[in-house]
Amino acid sequence: MIKGGNKMKTKMNKKTKIFILMISITLLLILGVTIAIILYFYTGNISSKVPEELLANYNVKEETFQNRSVFILKPKQEIANSKTIFYLHGGSYLAELNESHWKFFQNIIQDTGATIIIPDYPLAPQYQYTDVFDMIFPLYQEIIQKVEKENFILMGDSAGGGMALALLEKAGEGSLEQPSQTIVISPWLDVTMTNPEIEQVQPNDLMLNQDLLRLAGIAYAGSEEQVKNYLVSPIYGPLEELENLTIYTGTNDILNPDVHRLVEMAQEKRSYYPNRRNTRCST
Repeated sequence: MIKGGNKMKTKMNKKTKIFILMISITLLLILGVTIAIILYFYTGNISSKVPEELLANYNVKEETFQNRSVFILKPKQEIANSKTIFYLHGGSYLAELNESHWKFFQNIIQDTGATIIIPDYPLAPQYQYTDVFDMIFPLYQEIIQKVEKENFILMGDSAGGGMALALLEKAGEGSLEQPSQTIVISPWLDVTMTNPEIEQVQPNDLMLNQDLLRLAGIAYAGSEEQVKNYLVSPIYGPLEELENLTIYTGTNDILNPDVHRLVEMAQEKRSYYPNRRNTRCST
């Protein structure tokens, strides 16, 4: 009787696990659709299609890299220079480039005369961080072979900012050439969202939600066991590899507390690695 009861309990546990898995997948799909809808209402655009205005005013090429699109935006000759920006866009790892990104790129080109390279990387929940880095790391390696260090800048916002820092850490571990500057805007550094200070900021953040981001982070990681992998959450990575880094963050942003935490951790590690360049945080 006891053995039979154990078998029945095992079967029930398996069914429970399958049910929980199905519910989790459903919630992640709902999250993806929800974020897409929110982006539509905020920006009027949920696709990565290049706006007509940008096509008319700048030189735009769409190339293919590992079966994914890579957009290359170049200024007109009169303002062009040799600077190249490798830009990783935000969107909670679930959303495409949106209208606000394209407008930002136009402003960057107009102000700096730089060329911008933007990969249309794979998105969660269909793909995970391994798929993303299988694309962007070889692309990074290709770029550093063609662009001199003093002309190379790495940038990213939100999820793309976290991705940029993870890429920088991975490049540092591999002793690869690093950009002259890495500039990240409101980077998502820890997808676990467990920093207790986040709850204090949450009432002031009208766009981001801690619980929804936590689900998006699991989708990008592929499982809860991978959320602290530094390629997913760069705050847990080799921070001593971060060089020439500037971070911009807002005090009403729930991603802000982890930025300050990262700066403190990086400064602590810097005492062991005194030759590393400073990390700056602007709020």
